[in-house]
Amino acid sequence: MTVGLNFKTDWNHAAADYAKHRAGFPDWFFDRVDEAGLFRKGSSVLDLATGTGTLARGFAKRGGHVTGLDIAPGMMEEAKVLADADGVSIDFVVAKAEATGQPENTFDLVSAGTCWFWFDGALAAAEARRVLKPGGYLLICMLGWLPLGSNVVAATERLIEQHNPAWKLGSYEPGGVRYMRDLALGGFEDRESFSVDYDINYSHEAWRGRIRASAGVGASLGPEAVAAFDAEHAAMLARDFPMDPIPVPHRIVAAWGRKG
Repeated sequence: MTVGLNFKTDWNHAAADYAKHRAGFPDWFFDRVDEAGLFRKGSSVLDLATGTGTLARGFAKRGGHVTGLDIAPGMMEEAKVLADADGVSIDFVVAKAEATGQPENTFDLVSAGTCWFWFDGALAAAEARRVLKPGGYLLICMLGWLPLGSNVVAATERLIEQHNPAWKLGSYEPGGVRYMRDLALGGFEDRESFSVDYDINYSHEAWRGRIRASAGVGASLGPEAVAAFDAEHAAMLARDFPMDPIPVPHRIVAAWGRKG
């Protein structure tokens, strides 16, 4: 995956920290999805860019028949370990969201969690529409941190920028405008969305691991550069944010539409 001319990521390098430290979608999120009628026990689900499988496991725990798809085999190896620990069965496939290789008219739900901005939205929406059954839903969602004022997120982002000037994702606040547009242009009907702001408590150790698992650090810097960043990050947290754990503001955004 590439963001900008000089910024490349390899998520295989961040897989271990991602699996251990990165918070996933909470139980109440899946309750909201159920209440919206997007999923029911027995639904067939294709989870795009599944990563370590936070959405895939959530749907599998609720009785879904889930296929998790990603371009990073290292991430899916971690996902398999987590799925086994949770006692759920998920099929994992190496493929792109824009070209899944899955049969058409197969899935009740296609999900994409905290990944849509890496895709060609038009191609990914068209592919989702192709593999969905008539009446099936495309669910695009994101769980992202919020850089507000001089909070720990904003301070951490400034440090990432110092160590990795090619990273240009700072000051981003999750929103559903692009998701709704891609759903509309993709021909999806009955489009809806919601967003919720809430805090996730991270210990200093876990926040450091969460940031090592990010695009601007572990997925794009070499091991020595990651270690240098992590040491400075630890010192910054101890000096400027001594509370442990730290309540870190996040936002979940979800948008969906139905294939007619």
